[in-house]
Amino acid sequence: MATPRDNLLRALRRQGFDAVPFDCGGFCASQVEAFKARLGHDRIAETFGVPFRSAGVRMEQVWTDARQLYPREILPANTDIDVNGVGHSHHAGCFHMTRMHHPLRGEDVTLDEVRRYPLPRVAADAVAQLRPAVERIQRQGWAAIVGQECTVWETAWYIRSMEDLMMDMLAGDERAAVHLDRVTALAVARIQAAAQAGADIVKLGDDIGMQSTTLMSVELWRTWLKPRLAEVIRAGKAIKPDLLVFYHSCGFVLPFLDDLVDVGVDILNPVQPECMAFEEVHRRVGDRISFWGTIGTQTTLPFGTPQQVRDAVWANLRCCGSRGGIVIGPTHMVEPEVPWENLLALRDACASFVP
Repeated sequence: MATPRDNLLRALRRQGFDAVPFDCGGFCASQVEAFKARLGHDRIAETFGVPFRSAGVRMEQVWTDARQLYPREILPANTDIDVNGVGHSHHAGCFHMTRMHHPLRGEDVTLDEVRRYPLPRVAADAVAQLRPAVERIQRQGWAAIVGQECTVWETAWYIRSMEDLMMDMLAGDERAAVHLDRVTALAVARIQAAAQAGADIVKLGDDIGMQSTTLMSVELWRTWLKPRLAEVIRAGKAIKPDLLVFYHSCGFVLPFLDDLVDVGVDILNPVQPECMAFEEVHRRVGDRISFWGTIGTQTTLPFGTPQQVRDAVWANLRCCGSRGGIVIGPTHMVEPEVPWENLLALRDACASFVP
């Protein structure tokens, strides 16, 4: 009998499926607490029958004093510093959003500062630690997913700031090339570790879409980001040719679809229905790429009826047909407004679908 892992991987390769693969998505803190109050435990993935489990490549920060990363800014007292040296300060009333502080922000940042910026590194024992975790997940019948979202563009602008990095790119500034090349090298090392550890799927992602248009021109993306994304994907598949590459970008990404296929993306996430019609996306690339998500967290999940949720699921499944090529799930985090009944409708619509 096929395991959940077998079924998921077959569906993502558009080779058919025994059961519709389902992802309940990430729950915000209040949804986690509501789940625990309702069921008495926090085994969300197990309860919803999610066919995968996640693991990560261990990273090491190389800076020791965060204040030295911010010579141009005094950080608020409630600021957390992530492994990349990016600051996140917290404000009352925000569920999971932070104000971001960019250590290389400013026109006066020198090329030498960019070259010397202390990017993290993949830990020397990362593969040795990750491989047993991947093998344990697979023995239990789940697919093993390793995440490294914020692959090139987002990691780079988090450090430099979106405004400054965009201006560097538009001006052909050497700071952009040096910074993006260093971040790309880090992403290459991460995907190589995931591939060496035997991951089934690696999650990449850089938001390049907005609600109704692209974040940048296709030409700018092709010049600066497409070759670097291709380099990352090649590095992973050179080690593990059957590695499936999941790519996340929120928003409107229709103009990038063929390019994403071209660089080796296997799975597109989340395909927001508020930004693009799933039928149009599938018509363009559904024979060459699979999809993950597709059920809107801006509209249908929080504000639709359970029947509307089921109808949205079934419409997308019928579009894909018996070959599969889709994992049904929320297009983003499950926020406080999403009713429990709609989450059950999402799961049950998958369980009851007959291709």
